[in-house]
Amino acid sequence: MTAYVGRFAPTPSGYLHFGSLIAALASYLDARAKQGIWRVRMEDLDPPREVPGAQDAILQTLERYGFEWDGPIERQSERHEIYAATVARLMQSGLAYACTCSRKQLEGLGGLYPGICRNAQHLPQKAAIRIRVPELVYSFTDRVQGTFQQHLGREVGDFIICRRDGFYAYQLAVVLDDAWQGVTDIVRGADLLDSTPRQLYLQELLGLSQPRYLHVPLIIQPDGHKLGKSYRSPPLAANEASSLLLRGLRALKQHPPQELTGATPAEILRWGIAHWQPQAIPQCLTLPEADLC
Repeated sequence: MTAYVGRFAPTPSGYLHFGSLIAALASYLDARAKQGIWRVRMEDLDPPREVPGAQDAILQTLERYGFEWDGPIERQSERHEIYAATVARLMQSGLAYACTCSRKQLEGLGGLYPGICRNAQHLPQKAAIRIRVPELVYSFTDRVQGTFQQHLGREVGDFIICRRDGFYAYQLAVVLDDAWQGVTDIVRGADLLDSTPRQLYLQELLGLSQPRYLHVPLIIQPDGHKLGKSYRSPPLAANEASSLLLRGLRALKQHPPQELTGATPAEILRWGIAHWQPQAIPQCLTLPEADLC
């Protein structure tokens, strides 16, 4: 059996918040409970959105909260040559094509691309690159959420793997990087659940192995928005590490004992590893922050 390799892959468009902590905590405990490897990767694909100093702040926060990662920090910004070679290969094989559609042209389509440029044979310069999707259903069994399926043709359409501005798309980069790092288990937020069928399709096209998936519920604010950098969710405070780790364990229904109140982050994480029960994680996509204790 292949050894467990997990990862936490934050985007440095801001600082870690409580929603980030839930994903980091679940992925860390799942890896360590199986004596596995836990890597950290910076998903810095979009430089205009990156907040100066966020990468260092993210790593410092992880350290203060007791997380210990294996190996060097990998960055997607250092992998552009691999992404470019893969896009070129997909273009040459006819599996991808250049798209010159503007945002205005695609308004009102609900995110479903109708294939306008599929057979246009545009040059790739100053164009987005889209992957051709089949009229097929892709499904997988999530370890918490259960069976999830999606018809790529009817629900997604040909999706972008390289943007018009030259930046590579998340769907392509995450598939290539997880395979390169030997990731066997992906534990992340439920906002990425419906991205998974696209990633399964890319894995199939590129001959890559399929990891196991576990999507944890998102923490949402009273207005229904998820905790996130774009909604100015408060960053994790250094002096609240122990209390927020305990709150995170409770959100994941791990039931830490009262005796852990006042324990150090390292002690809390050791308890979490020893008592990790992924099957207890709520089988839902969202958890209201107001309901958490």
